[in-house]
Amino acid sequence: MTSKISNIKSQFADNDWTLFLDRDGVINKRLVDDYVKSVDEFEFLPGVLDAIAVFAKIFRHIFIVTNQQGIGKGLMSDADLVEIHSNMISQIVSNGGRIDKVYYCPDLAASNSPNRKPMIGMALQAKNDFPDVNFAKSIMIGDSKSDMVFGKNAGMTTVFITTDLPESPVKVDFTYSSLQEVGWGLG
Repeated sequence: MTSKISNIKSQFADNDWTLFLDRDGVINKRLVDDYVKSVDEFEFLPGVLDAIAVFAKIFRHIFIVTNQQGIGKGLMSDADLVEIHSNMISQIVSNGGRIDKVYYCPDLAASNSPNRKPMIGMALQAKNDFPDVNFAKSIMIGDSKSDMVFGKNAGMTTVFITTDLPESPVKVDFTYSSLQEVGWGLG
């Protein structure tokens, strides 16, 4: 594990990197066969707040990119999601972290939306909003095949979190057990 951590840490010498984070299963506990539809259902995974505080000192930009088809299914509204994200960001900031922007796609998987991971629409939105983002100097951390394909399609370094799967279903650059483990390695 030490060589894995030192390999990823050595890449950040110029403090010019961007971090893209998936949400469910990486930042918060995933609800099996359901969606986080309210603030009360949102639960940070252990060590996430500390990890994001470490990331805030290393990365120029930190974004969350998340598919949220619960909106498309009518199970929640955009306003519900905004409230969840506002509360999440407030807690992150209170713990010394930062999120520069949250991008989400409410579209159903069947829609083939260019903004739904694994398509790179949310990455392109971030690049449009923050023109200094360089995908070659970006990392995508996620826990699903669509997260890893999103990162690869955009030309990012990929980090797979084994929250729900023991290993990535696609080739990735790094594998960790949790966001907390990544934070320990970079701190």
